[in-house]
Amino acid sequence: MSMHAQICAALSDPTRILLIYSLSEQPRSVGELVKMLDINQPTVSRHLQYLRNRGLVAANREKLNVFYSVVDPRIVQALDLLRAVLADNLTHHSNLADNVDILKNNGDL
Repeated sequence: MSMHAQICAALSDPTRILLIYSLSEQPRSVGELVKMLDINQPTVSRHLQYLRNRGLVAANREKLNVFYSVVDPRIVQALDLLRAVLADNLTHHSNLADNVDILKNNGDL
């Protein structure tokens, strides 16, 4: 699988997206993420490992804790851009539906 496809696959899961946004604020431990996102520990750990294997998240050990952080903040910018595209797309589709309703009400359809 190409690197591009691997990154896209990593960003295709809502839990991983939540983790990236949470880690973009500051480095966090698994325990902090579990409490913050109300997701069980094995799920958080599995998704963090997936993100680590694709180079999106780094792990740094500090005494007994491991803190995870986003490797490159541009990944958050990319997610924000995708959200903006999706919002525009939803607005466009909503406008199309409104136009169809207008045509139906006018008897043009």
